[in-house]
Amino acid sequence: MSSRQRPRASSQAPRTNAPPRSAAPTGLAAPPNPRRIPLYTALAVLGAAVGIAGTLVQAALFPGGLLLALAASAGLFYGGRVLTRTQLGALVPAVGWFITVIVLLGGRPEGDYVFGQEVGLALFMLGGMAAAVICATTSRLPDPANDTGRSGT
Repeated sequence: MSSRQRPRASSQAPRTNAPPRSAAPTGLAAPPNPRRIPLYTALAVLGAAVGIAGTLVQAALFPGGLLLALAASAGLFYGGRVLTRTQLGALVPAVGWFITVIVLLGGRPEGDYVFGQEVGLALFMLGGMAAAVICATTSRLPDPANDTGRSGT
């Protein structure tokens, strides 16, 4: 054995008694970024506004208004998801929307409802919840294409 041969790396590696590091939490378990809190607040307020507008529009113009209200709700939920690139971005406006719709569709102390009992209200609520779940549980957002500036590659 010559003096130029190196010893095995594993036998001469320094040993430490440090405990193994745990992985940082991801997804909804990760702590929210403090810079995004104003954005999440704005999304919740926008969700409440879309809920109010959608409730009024779907009741006024039944077939077309319902589709318009559902399209606006789904657009807000998906837009929040794309803007923040997190599931929380879709859930926050959905929570604002849901709370507003429940308050508006709930009964008053006198026993009557703010809006009449119709099929459109149930479709608006169920359709909005389905849109929120679909937007929040999409697997991954597509990555934007890298533009290198070269044609043909």
